[in-house]
Amino acid sequence: MLRTKAVKLTVIPAMAFRVKMPGGPSITIQRADYQQPGIASISRTSGEAIPSKNTNTKMYPPEAFAEAIKLTNGLKYTRQKDKKGVKVTKDMVKEKKAKPVEEVALNEEAYQMIVDRYTDKKGNFSYDLMNKEFIRFAKTSSVVRDMVAENQSAAKIRNYVVYNKIRNITGMDLSDKEIKKIVEKLDEAYPKGVFKDLNEEIKRMLSASKKKK
Repeated sequence: MLRTKAVKLTVIPAMAFRVKMPGGPSITIQRADYQQPGIASISRTSGEAIPSKNTNTKMYPPEAFAEAIKLTNGLKYTRQKDKKGVKVTKDMVKEKKAKPVEEVALNEEAYQMIVDRYTDKKGNFSYDLMNKEFIRFAKTSSVVRDMVAENQSAAKIRNYVVYNKIRNITGMDLSDKEIKKIVEKLDEAYPKGVFKDLNEEIKRMLSASKKKK
C-alpha cells in the first residue's frame, strides 16, 4: 500500500501515518499501550478527521487525529508492505530531553493574509468580522463539538479553532509557534485580546453543555 513514513505524536503515546486510498487519504494511529489502531478518513470539505466506527475515540481522541493530519501533511507516499498498523514500542514514544527554545520569526506573508481578509471597506482591520468567522467555524466543527462534550478547557478548544482556521485561511502548514506569533502581533493593537469574543463564546458553549448533563 502507499503510505507516508510514521511520525511521533505528542498528545498520546503513539505513531501515525497517512494512507493513500481510492476515496481519499486516511490516517492510521497506533498506540504503544493499545493493540487496536485508530483509523480515520479525512474530510474533503473541512480537512478534519472522521474516525471509523471501530475506532476507540477515548484511546484515539480528536486532537490526536488533528495532530496526525498536521504532521503528515505534505509527506511523500511510498509503497510499503501491507501490515496491520505499525509496530510501536514504548521506547519510540518516550519524551526526549527538552531542547533550547528557539525564537520564531513572524511569518509576514501569513500575517498579511489574515490582515487583508479582515480589513473592511474603509481600510480598517475588523476584529468583529474575524471573531464572527472564527466563532462560526467553532460552532460547525465536529471536533470542537466533541471537545465541548468532553468538557475540555476553553484554552485548548480556542487553540484548536484558531490554529486550524488560520491554517485553512493561509493554506500554509504553519507551526503552532508561528501561529502564536501571528496572534501576538494582532494582540499588540488590541490589548483586550484579539479573540476576546471567541473566548467568551467558547465559555458559553461549555456552560450550555454542562447544563444539559
